[in-house]
Amino acid sequence: MKESDRYLKIVQWSEEDACYIGTCPGLMLGGVHGDNEIDVYVELCEAIEECIQIYQEDGDALPEATAKPYSGQFNLDVGCELHKALSIAALQVNESLEHFCINKLKQHTHLHHV
Repeated sequence: MKESDRYLKIVQWSEEDACYIGTCPGLMLGGVHGDNEIDVYVELCEAIEECIQIYQEDGDALPEATAKPYSGQFNLDVGCELHKALSIAALQVNESLEHFCINKLKQHTHLHHV
């Protein structure tokens, strides 16, 4: 496994920029861009390798890995008022609070199929 395999690589279309944008959050600021998704991914991988090389040449520790397995669980501190509002909204549609929140998160992130 290469050191760069420890980092999440994201390539997505940007309506605002009218091109593909490649980023590696947690490792490097900024990113790369272009008209071809595959070319942007290749360029992103090269930029990540260069970034890691700079960290190593400077003797700096690499940031924590971002390409990692996810447990499917996380905790949120939403405050009393939001907790109450979500609980009431869930009750109104006859869902558990957990399922209600999961469905709202899926809708907001466009992950309806997950």
